[in-house]
Amino acid sequence: MNSVEPLLEGFRRFQQDYFSPEQNLYESLRHGQHPATLVIGCCDSRVHPPALMSSQPGEMFVVRNVANLVPPYNAGNQHASVAAALEFAVLSLNVERIIVMGHAGCGGIRALMQRSTPAESALTRWLDIAAPARDFVYRNHSHEDEPQRLRRCEQAAIMVSLNNLLSYPWLAQKVQAGELVLDGWYFDLNDGALWGYDAAGKAFIPLVCPLQPRQQASAA
Repeated sequence: MNSVEPLLEGFRRFQQDYFSPEQNLYESLRHGQHPATLVIGCCDSRVHPPALMSSQPGEMFVVRNVANLVPPYNAGNQHASVAAALEFAVLSLNVERIIVMGHAGCGGIRALMQRSTPAESALTRWLDIAAPARDFVYRNHSHEDEPQRLRRCEQAAIMVSLNNLLSYPWLAQKVQAGELVLDGWYFDLNDGALWGYDAAGKAFIPLVCPLQPRQQASAA
C-alpha cells in the first residue's frame, strides 16, 4: 500500500504557500468565495483544471465527473449532483463563465464508443448522456480510424454538454442576458495544447499551441 506521507508533505507545502504570514491567501477566503469561472472537467487524474490554468484557490469553481458530462435539465431528479453544482455556481456565486473541458485519451469516451461497460451499470447509464456524440461520429466519420473517431467523440461530447447546459432555464436566461458565457475547451494531453470551440466556424481551433522543441525554438 502506498504511504500517506507524500500526501501529508504535499499539504505542508500547500500550508506554507497559502497560510504563511507572508502569503495567507485564506485570510480573505475564509470569509467566502467569489470565483468568476466554473469549470466542468473530467475525473481523470491527469486533467486537473486549477493546475492546468495555474489558478489560485478561490478563483475557480470546479465540478468533475466521468467524461466531463452535463446531464440535460430534469426538474424531477432528486439526486442531481451536477445540476445542484450548476445552480449554486450560477445563481448563488454568480460565475461569469462556464467552461466544459474535455481531453484527449478520455477513458469514459472510449468506453462509450466501444460499449465496453456492463449494460446495467451506473457508469453505462451516466455515459449514455453522451450517446448523441457517439452516434454523430459513427454516422459521419465511420470511415476514419479509431483514434480519429475517439478524438471526434471527445470533442462532440463537449458540444453535447454545452447544449445540455442551455436546457436549464435559469442558466439560459443568464446567457441570453449576456451575464454568462459558455466555452468548450479540449486539452490535448498528447502534445500539451489547448483547443477551444469556435461557434462561428463550428470547429475546435487552437487556443494555446504546443511548445516548440527547444532546438527549433533556439534556432528561430
